[in-house]
Amino acid sequence: MKINPSRLQSYFEAMSEIGKIGETGTCRPAHTALEKQGFEIASSWIKEAGMAVRIDNFGNLIGRLEGKNPELPVLMMGSHLDSQPYGGRFDGVAGVLCAIEVVRTLHENGVVPERPIEVISFADEEGWRFNKGLFGSRGILGKLEEGELQRKDQDGITREQALKDFGCDISKFKESEYKPGSIFCFLELHIEQGPVLDLAHKPIGVVSGISGPLWWTVKLKGMAGHAGSVPMPIRKDAMVGAAEIIVALNEIATQVPGNPTVGTVGTLNVFPASRNIIAEEVTMTVDLRDIDLERRNRYEKQLRDKIESITKKHSLTYSISEDTKSDPRYCADWIKEIIHAECQKLHLDEIELMSGPFHDAMALSYVCDYGMIFVRCKDGISHNPLEYSSYEDLAIGANVLLGTVIEVLKK
Repeated sequence: MKINPSRLQSYFEAMSEIGKIGETGTCRPAHTALEKQGFEIASSWIKEAGMAVRIDNFGNLIGRLEGKNPELPVLMMGSHLDSQPYGGRFDGVAGVLCAIEVVRTLHENGVVPERPIEVISFADEEGWRFNKGLFGSRGILGKLEEGELQRKDQDGITREQALKDFGCDISKFKESEYKPGSIFCFLELHIEQGPVLDLAHKPIGVVSGISGPLWWTVKLKGMAGHAGSVPMPIRKDAMVGAAEIIVALNEIATQVPGNPTVGTVGTLNVFPASRNIIAEEVTMTVDLRDIDLERRNRYEKQLRDKIESITKKHSLTYSISEDTKSDPRYCADWIKEIIHAECQKLHLDEIELMSGPFHDAMALSYVCDYGMIFVRCKDGISHNPLEYSSYEDLAIGANVLLGTVIEVLKK
C-alpha cells in the first residue's frame, strides 16, 4: 500500500496559493480569513478521504475517520496550516497534508481501523500574531493560561475577537476539550527546519525529542532626552541596555561550542522611536531553547544576572514576563522503533535527530505518547520563502507515516 504522490503534490500546490507572497512565500495568519480559506480547501480533501470534518471552538480543523470501536482512544495526526508572516510553503502544511493523504490511502484500500483516526490542523501553532503559540493544541487539553484571550495582535485585535470573527464560541471551550485518556498517541510529520538531513544526504529522520523553549518579554525603562544635549555619562539609554543584553544572550548561548543551545532576540519595540531622542523604553522578546533542561536552567540564571547588572550599569529599570516555558519532551521509544522499522523497509538509511523548533507534538506529549518524522529541508532554511522540501521527499515521508499508522493501529 502506497500513497498517491501526484495527488499529494497537488495538495501542496493548491495550498501554497492561499496567502501567497512573492513566488514561493506564504503569509497565512492564525484565525484569519486566509486561514479559513485554507481550512475550506483542506476540508474538501478531508471529506474525499472518508472523514467527517469540523472546526472546533479553538479554531482547530479536525477530520475524523470513525473506527470499528468509536470508544477507543483516538490515533491523532497533524500539524498546522497557519504560517509565519514571511514564511514558506511547507512548515506545518506538510504534517496536515501528508496525514490527509495517509487516511485517504487507507480509505481507498478499504481499511476500517479498530480505533478512530483524527487529522488535525491546530490553530495558531506559530504564535507570532499574539506572541503565544501552540494555542489549539494546548486548548484541546485544557492548558490555556489566564489572559490569553486578551492578548492583542499588532492591529490591536484581541484573540477573543479574532476567534469570534473566525466563527468560534469561546463560551464553549469545554465542549472542544478532549477527555483525559481519549488520545492514544500523536504522530506528526514535519520538515526538519534545519540542515542535518540535507548535509547527511538523507530524506528522512526519526525525531528523538523536542528542545524546551523559554520565551520572555523584557521591558527596559530609562529616560528620554535630547540626543544632542544630554551628556553621555548621565544618560539612561534603554537602547544601549537592550544592545548589551542581546550580545550577552548570544555569548551565553555559544559559550560551549557544539552545544545545541540557541538564543534569539527577534523583536525590538522602541519608545518614543525618534532619531534624535534617547530611547526611554525598549520592549524585546527573548527566545532560549535547549534539549538539556539543566543547562537551559543554568543559562537562564546567567541571563537574569546579566540583565540585572546591565540595567544597573545604565540606571535602567526592567521587568521580565514569561510567555512560554516548556521542558524538553522526548518521543516514545515504541513509536520511534516503528518509524525506524518503516524507514528500513524503504531502505532509507534514516538517522535520529532532535528538534530545535517546538511543534504541536510538544503540547500533546503531556497527555499521550508521540512520535515525529522529519523530512529533509533544503539548506535547513525555514520561516523564509526560500524554505523547500522536494515533493519526492515529502512522498517518502508520507509513505513512512502510512506504514507507521498501519503498525500503530495493531497496538
